[in-house]
Amino acid sequence: MGEKQVYRSNGKLLITGEYLVLRGADALAVPLVMGQTLEINSTDITSSPVLCWKAYAPGRLWFEVDFDLPYLNVLHTSDQQKAAKLQIILLTLQQMKPELFEGKTSLQVSTRLDFEPEWGFGSSSTLIANIAQWAGVNPFSLLNLSIGGSGYDIACANAVTPVFYKLHNLRPDVRKANFNPPFADKLHFVYRGRKQQSANSVTDFNAIHGNTDLKHVVEEVSNITAKAASTTSFERFCALMNQHEEIVSALLLEPAVKTMYAGFDGQLKSLGAWGGDFMLAMSPAEPAYVREYFEQQGLNILFSYTQLVRQ
Repeated sequence: MGEKQVYRSNGKLLITGEYLVLRGADALAVPLVMGQTLEINSTDITSSPVLCWKAYAPGRLWFEVDFDLPYLNVLHTSDQQKAAKLQIILLTLQQMKPELFEGKTSLQVSTRLDFEPEWGFGSSSTLIANIAQWAGVNPFSLLNLSIGGSGYDIACANAVTPVFYKLHNLRPDVRKANFNPPFADKLHFVYRGRKQQSANSVTDFNAIHGNTDLKHVVEEVSNITAKAASTTSFERFCALMNQHEEIVSALLLEPAVKTMYAGFDGQLKSLGAWGGDFMLAMSPAEPAYVREYFEQQGLNILFSYTQLVRQ
């Protein structure tokens, strides 16, 4: 039995810049206290070498797959779609560092999420960040060469504070953001209960704006990001989030989320892929009011900013 190796990465939420971060906008992203752990054990070969992978969500086995080594063919799995996605990541990793899967030892891997996979907190990004740590490769390269994405979630995976994230000539530019709002007690994250696939959402966005010059909008959102990260005024922050929401609403040809909760005392902003992941609820009212309001709407998963965001 080889030495056990353990790696951990943070989950993430994107506060500003959804969709437009792919066009070069400055985005504000926050790492979460919830994340994912990766544990790897190597064992001496008793027969044909295999990679046995078990993925755990809170309280249950979420997914499992066995690959042969060194070829990484799927031998058995509980979910073909998840296995295919993981296989792409591992085959990419094998191209980057062939010696990892030489077939001289079998590997037992277990991953443990602190959050439910459907919440959109970064089950894929935390996985890629952990695998990259284990392999000693660049996590942004592993992402880009396998499943793709803007990379802001990778930036959050090992961040200890909120970050500004930008794609500059398609290369990640990550800077610390001194975003520690004095009105944090008025910020809440509410799960809308309809998991969105980021890749599909980006495809839909590009179908509308694939050939559109969005430079002006990118600059506008970048300005909102800078102002939102630095303001100490709750009212100003809410106004900026409302402005951001209206911009993206117009681009997506979708109604702003606040139109669906017209009676809410406060402001609402969609986060990530629009339509079902978390939204940011900003209210001057007591937290008990916010929780009660959304519970009456059938939305029971709610976190305060300070509960969720790593500072």
